[in-house]
Amino acid sequence: MAIRADETTRILIQTITGREASAATKDSLEYGAKVVAGVTPGKGGAEVYGVPVYDTVRAAVSAHPADAAVVSVPAPFAKDAALEALENGIRRVVILTERIPRRDVAQVLSRAGELQARVIGPNSLGVIRPDRTRVGMVGGRAADVRKAYTRGPVGILSRSGGMTTELANLLTLHGIGQSTCVSIGGDAIVGSTYTDLMPLLQSDTETRAMVIFGEPGGGQEEALAEYVAARSPRRPIVAFIAGRFADEMPGVRFGHAAAIVEGGCGSPGEKVAVLRKAGVLVAEDFSEIAELVKRCLV
Repeated sequence: MAIRADETTRILIQTITGREASAATKDSLEYGAKVVAGVTPGKGGAEVYGVPVYDTVRAAVSAHPADAAVVSVPAPFAKDAALEALENGIRRVVILTERIPRRDVAQVLSRAGELQARVIGPNSLGVIRPDRTRVGMVGGRAADVRKAYTRGPVGILSRSGGMTTELANLLTLHGIGQSTCVSIGGDAIVGSTYTDLMPLLQSDTETRAMVIFGEPGGGQEEALAEYVAARSPRRPIVAFIAGRFADEMPGVRFGHAAAIVEGGCGSPGEKVAVLRKAGVLVAEDFSEIAELVKRCLV
């Protein structure tokens, strides 16, 4: 299993009574995810679609042991929420919140490293293992998730939450299912990068190929190229780098907080070049991804 999540994974949602988290709870339950408890300070004793709400994580996990936490908490309080989950024994934390101060994120990741915990995000939509579970809100409504995602042999790692689903839907339309799909997050600092997750997907018996969705800015794609060049992974990798037009507009930020190009560093063209040099199959157009993946699966 690439990312430890399946139909038995017990999920806790922080600030479950919030509008977005409440909707995600409903859709996750309909999809089959095992949401066992929620936390909203001051709302203990309430229920959200049958899920009991507690004032603290400690109280929640005492009554309902949880394997994963979903942090859907306003940015000023997200650090405390994530740390509360970690300190109460939860070792898989998905942070949906965006624009969390970088110092706060660094502190969370430092503590997660000490506890050997896995953090996805921030600014992630979560993780989905098609037909088994969803941790977060990737894919939106349960009915839409079932249309876009199908179980199969291709893993997806994407800096864009929305494009995680677009990639899955493209593959599904071409008869190609997915094993594990991760919205890794679009902020400048995230808990799990391509290279952090690559060994998990490469060792997963269900995954036979991988698709990467990259964007301008940052050095994640360059780090992935170094990883591939040094290790020659067994599972083939197909990549698509969005925002090629950014090469014509230096110094301009597009989309995510991490999507800023300074000089040649982080430019889409540079990312494409280094990935190809390392042996990654890079699609010129989004529509080309499915055909490249099919070649990899032959």
